[in-house]
Amino acid sequence: MSNIQELTEALLLELGEDPNREGLIKTPERVANAWKFFSKGYYENIEVITNGAIFTEDAKDMVIVRDIEFFSLCEHHLLPFFGKAHVGYIPNGKVIGLSKIPRIVDMYSHRLQVQERLTNQVANGIKKILDPIGVAVVMEGKHMCMQMRGVEKQNSSATTSAMLDKFEESSRTRSEFLSIINKRAG
Repeated sequence: MSNIQELTEALLLELGEDPNREGLIKTPERVANAWKFFSKGYYENIEVITNGAIFTEDAKDMVIVRDIEFFSLCEHHLLPFFGKAHVGYIPNGKVIGLSKIPRIVDMYSHRLQVQERLTNQVANGIKKILDPIGVAVVMEGKHMCMQMRGVEKQNSSATTSAMLDKFEESSRTRSEFLSIINKRAG
């Protein structure tokens, strides 16, 4: 039995439950497996995730992947927060396979987080592996710690952004990025 299984069993007892009740017998094992998945970002690294999918390319225009679904766990309450990430960069002689950008978001989100740090980690990770002219990341999240406890505001959300290099320096570049991510289909 893993430590997480033992802790889960102790939690069930503390809550006044019977860990041997039919519906709870396998709960400690399921919780341990879930936490292994939730925290897998601690054991991943960006070089392995990108797996050689960085290519020399003369592209100079903004590349954006938007509406990347993510979930993470608030480090203050161990409750989920989730939403969408929008990631853009301006190539500087290199591009990355588009599917790698959501994988980078997933790697950093599968750790105990605050949304502010998560946003910056994604931006800085892309900067580190591509050395682009600029990187922009906007994350929109709904936090269960605000929705189901504390202030109990079910419709609240948080938006964070990280603008690096050209996106920070140029209001025109930043505006173009924000305009594109705010366009809705239809």
